[in-house]
Amino acid sequence: MDAVTALDATAPPPRRRRFAVTPAVELGVLGITAATLFSTYSYMSGEGAQGELLSPVLAASLLLANLLPAVILIVLLGRRIARHRAAKAALAGGGRMHVRLVALFSLVASVPIILTVIAASVLFQSGVQLWGSKRSQAAFESTIAIAKEGQKVVTDRWTGEARTMARDLLRFFPDLPRRSPELERLLLEQTYQRNLYQSVLFEVVDGKTIEPLYAYEPPTEQEFRTRVTGEVLNILTVNGKTFINFNEKVVWVVTPVDRGRNIFLYVGTPVNADFLVRQTDSAREILSEYQALQARARTLQITFNAALYGVALFIIGLAMWIAIIVADRLVQPVDRLVIASRRVSEGDFSARVTPPASDDEIATLGRAFNTMTERLQIQTNALVTANVQLESRRALIEAVMSGVTAGVISIDRERTIRLINASAAALLRQGEQDPVGKPLHDVAPELDALLDSGETEAVVQTPVDGAEARTLAVKVTSGEDGQVLTFDDITQQQLDQRRAAWSDVARRIAHEIKNPLTPIQLAAERLQRRYGKNEDGVFSQLTSTIVRQVGDLRRMVDEFSSFARMPKPLFRAESLLDIARQSMFLHEVAHPAIRFAMQVPDGPVPLVCDRRQLGQALTNVVKNAVEAIEARPASLDEPLPQGEVVLTLAPEGDRRILLTVADNGIGLPVERDRIAEPYMTTRARGTGLGLAIVKKIVEEHFGSIAFGDRPGGGTIVTICFDAEQLAALAGAGESPDTDGAEPRPAALTRTGLKA
Repeated sequence: MDAVTALDATAPPPRRRRFAVTPAVELGVLGITAATLFSTYSYMSGEGAQGELLSPVLAASLLLANLLPAVILIVLLGRRIARHRAAKAALAGGGRMHVRLVALFSLVASVPIILTVIAASVLFQSGVQLWGSKRSQAAFESTIAIAKEGQKVVTDRWTGEARTMARDLLRFFPDLPRRSPELERLLLEQTYQRNLYQSVLFEVVDGKTIEPLYAYEPPTEQEFRTRVTGEVLNILTVNGKTFINFNEKVVWVVTPVDRGRNIFLYVGTPVNADFLVRQTDSAREILSEYQALQARARTLQITFNAALYGVALFIIGLAMWIAIIVADRLVQPVDRLVIASRRVSEGDFSARVTPPASDDEIATLGRAFNTMTERLQIQTNALVTANVQLESRRALIEAVMSGVTAGVISIDRERTIRLINASAAALLRQGEQDPVGKPLHDVAPELDALLDSGETEAVVQTPVDGAEARTLAVKVTSGEDGQVLTFDDITQQQLDQRRAAWSDVARRIAHEIKNPLTPIQLAAERLQRRYGKNEDGVFSQLTSTIVRQVGDLRRMVDEFSSFARMPKPLFRAESLLDIARQSMFLHEVAHPAIRFAMQVPDGPVPLVCDRRQLGQALTNVVKNAVEAIEARPASLDEPLPQGEVVLTLAPEGDRRILLTVADNGIGLPVERDRIAEPYMTTRARGTGLGLAIVKKIVEEHFGSIAFGDRPGGGTIVTICFDAEQLAALAGAGESPDTDGAEPRPAALTRTGLKA
């Protein structure tokens, strides 16, 4: 026990469950890497992010977000390669140490590379941010805004003049008549007073044809059509807005006068707008160049980060490959030790390892391992030799014990079975179970009780549920480390002794019974001849029964004298229902105070049997039921219920017939297992042969008999016949030379074959 405890104490603790890297995890990391790259690409190519410089923090964050899953993916790929190489090289332990070394080297190489790449990205982005700030862009945009504001002041002024002029014309001439000198004069005055150079009042016919009404210094027709296009007319007609435009020399305005009649006003004036146009264009060109510079800087940012990304992955991949090669060299000596240790654990103590050429710790461990296995091999050979000798002795003992018919059990001081032979296992009904190692009390409590009594020799009865009890003659031998029990089965020997005694008594009883049978028969026949015709049928039936029973007794007595052998059955087709009714009728007449009932089918119940023997068996069973009812103790408190005997016939197809006799008597005795043995009786005047004869008759008819308790009190006797097997014996037992005399049964064995 101490050695086992020490061994358990040195056992390694249970391993904690760790996160398992499965193909699903690898696919998940691959998906994250792809999703990160796609998200970064979508962000960089988006409309909102185009043209803008990346801030140092954002650029470093994007680089780190893409680099981490890619590095993890490379580490997982290196792990898979390491496991594949370990499996290919049949490394011990599944290559777990190999994988751990690769992971450690990868981690050591990845962390500084990632930190260096992030630092380089931040420094580069900070430098780009210095000359690509948004303040310069804001200055250029302010210049353009000032130029546009100047243009707006000019256009607002002439737009207001044109709208005011149109309102004045419509106010003085609501109808705007054609060829009116007054309207023409008003148009000239308005043009002059408002410092305008050109004015044209025109009408749009059919939405596209321009028809001038009044004009003052109008432009050429080509210039007019260039300035008043269909698009301008559409703006004026649909939206009702004023249109203004200018070039280097002229500013012109087109505004509606009366939209209902499609009448519009065109005015133009010379303005020096060249300066505004040139300033605006120059600012726009500078801003465009600045934005192009920013775009190139953004492209440079992306290119630099991509280069850092690729260089980092390349260096980490290279470090991974170097880690795999280094791990191979470090793991191989340890792997050889593990493989040799496994061979030793499997019993091969000739395993040796080749130490490395270098004189380091691994070489020292290899030499120590070789020394250990050499000593183990020497000791194991000695143990194997001793074990072979012990095994040969054990085989000899088992061979001797297996050839002994007596049962032998060896137990230790705690009464635990150490050895048991096949005879003992069969006598104790152990079946296929191996009793070795079990307590003797669990296997055979009777033998355990014998050891408690201190006796060395005794006769023990071992009852077993569902089987006959066995009687064993036991002898106990004690030793220093335990005891040995030897026993023989003397059940049959005791049964033979009881049968011999029963046979002797049966011969004596037959001699005493034979003398009074003749006068009884003669008296019954005389009564039948003299009074059988004058009385009713009951008297005749009773006297006939007496004569028939006396004849049966005579034949039975003749057979008892031959070693207590029952008359051999004469098998014929009979009605089991008639036999049962005759047996019940005899007792029903003799005991009118008891109710006799039969629960039988409507038709006859055919059965191949010996009518005389089967009738005798049923009569004895019913007789025992009547005696059990009469033996009930009387009670002063309440009267006893009426006694009743119920006989039931229940055919179960063509195969079996079930017959039960139930009573409400005193029930079965305590020795219920022995009530069918000869001379076993619980009554003061009983002979103990009744149920023994019944059992023998039933067995000769290939049946079985069982005794049980009736619900509510009493006994149930169950007899089961194999009708199919008995049907094959119809006519067996008849003598060919009977010459009309009473047939004598042939000698039959238990199987129904003629002897």
